Amino acid sequence: MFTRLSPTRREIIDLTAGQSLPVNEVADQFEISRPAVSKHIKTLNECGLVVIRKKGRNRYCRADVRKLKKVSDWAEQYRQFWTHKLNALETLLAEDEEENN
Repeated sequence: MFTRLSPTRREIIDLTAGQSLPVNEVADQFEISRPAVSKHIKTLNECGLVVIRKKGRNRYCRADVRKLKKVSDWAEQYRQFWTHKLNALETLLAEDEEENN
C-alpha cells in the first residue's frame, strides 16, 4: 500500500524511530486532535512503517526503520539513474553553448 508521507507522518516516524512510545504520548506532540494522530499512526501501521503493540491498556508504536531502508534503497536506484541522465544533459547543453559562441 502506498501512502503519502505528510509532515505529520514523517514526524511520527522521527519520534518513534529510536523508541517505543505510547500513542497518547505521540499525540501530545501535535496540535491536531488525538483521533487525527491515531489515524496517521494507523495508516503508517497498515503500510508497515510503524509497528503497534499493546501492553496492558496502552498501545505503543515504534517505527520499523528496516522498511524505511527498503524504500530508500529502492529510490536510490532511480536517483542514480536520473543524476546520470541530468549530468549528460548538462554536458550536452554546455557543448551546444560552446558551439554557438
